[in-house]
Amino acid sequence: MNILSERMSNLKPSVIREIFKHMADPEVISFAAGSPSSDAFPSEKIADITAEILRNESNVALQYSVSEGYPPLREWLKLRLTEKGIFTARKDAPDDVLITSGAQQAIEIITKLICNEGETVVCENPSFIGSLNSFRSYNANLVGVEMDDEGINLEKLESAFKSNPRTAFLYLIPNFQNPTGKTMSLKRRKDVLALCDKYKILIVEDDPYGELRFLGADIPSIKQLDVESDLGRVVYVGSFSKTLAPGLRVGFMCGVAPLLQKATVCIQASTVHTSILPQMVVHRFVTQNNFNQHIKKLQLLYKSKAKLMLDTLQFNMPLSIDFIEPEGGLFIWGTLPGSWDGLDAAMMMMFCRKALDNKVAIVPGNAFSPDERVPNLSFRLNFSYPSDDEIQKGVEILSKVAKTMFK
Repeated sequence: MNILSERMSNLKPSVIREIFKHMADPEVISFAAGSPSSDAFPSEKIADITAEILRNESNVALQYSVSEGYPPLREWLKLRLTEKGIFTARKDAPDDVLITSGAQQAIEIITKLICNEGETVVCENPSFIGSLNSFRSYNANLVGVEMDDEGINLEKLESAFKSNPRTAFLYLIPNFQNPTGKTMSLKRRKDVLALCDKYKILIVEDDPYGELRFLGADIPSIKQLDVESDLGRVVYVGSFSKTLAPGLRVGFMCGVAPLLQKATVCIQASTVHTSILPQMVVHRFVTQNNFNQHIKKLQLLYKSKAKLMLDTLQFNMPLSIDFIEPEGGLFIWGTLPGSWDGLDAAMMMMFCRKALDNKVAIVPGNAFSPDERVPNLSFRLNFSYPSDDEIQKGVEILSKVAKTMFK
């Protein structure tokens, strides 16, 4: 007897989470995670802050709280997002901020709130697997649009809008995109916003890595550019998972107040409110420490680790395999040569399987495709989680595997 709802019966577990099952083997070097470096966690300060809160404010930290989020943290976020030009207090469409259990919950809530069953969600191809599964869980029609060096392809994006008049929203990761590490150019951001204005389509801008730029100059967010639309075209999603610790599960969304009021009702129906103790810990950390200085330390750490992995890849891997150098974030995207007969998704999976057999875990590119059946010759590497020694050893092992398969 099938007891599952129709919308859940075809939902598959995350490929990355399945790979995680192999992580119990201490010999496996993981380039598959999306995790920040454990060296980045301000563990002692978090421990001290937590102890101080439980000593002096346990009546607040251990009690039910408001669904919108811990008020002092929301106010701090509004100030920080205002400084970045993201938060607006305009009279015609004032913004608000809502705290969520990580950015993942924000994406899930937005999908529940905006996307009717059978409507289309347009996104980059490839895109973040967690968001794709959120879209699938609501029976959305997923349409992926290819990317070029400046981001999502504008011509193909307009074609997707024309072909899918029932588009609920466009989902984008403009900064150091997961999985490709690409950054959308300023011109492309402006052009995408203008196109969405033309077709009256909402943009969900997912920016979990925006603070982690270690090369080049900052580029305004799409939300920051959204100054002319009547309703506020962009919902901005952020997180403290990559800047403090993912285990805290503190994320947020910023958008027009009426939309976030409905999102609050969604939280009340699922988790009641985001856990209050982690919110208080985040607030104490960002207000009692120099948060910008903390971010700079992270940028230097990830710049060093990204360079180490890229240098090791370029020295060891076959020249026929291309890698994208990211300007920030946590990922490097590799693409296998496509000139060999029969080099398709099966060959890609064979490469990943052989790597895992040799104790190195990577993620195949088709895991990030809106249509997982489409062959993909790429794979994602994470440089933030493994140690420097593991980066060097793992790349050397991966290179030996690649050289047995490719020239």
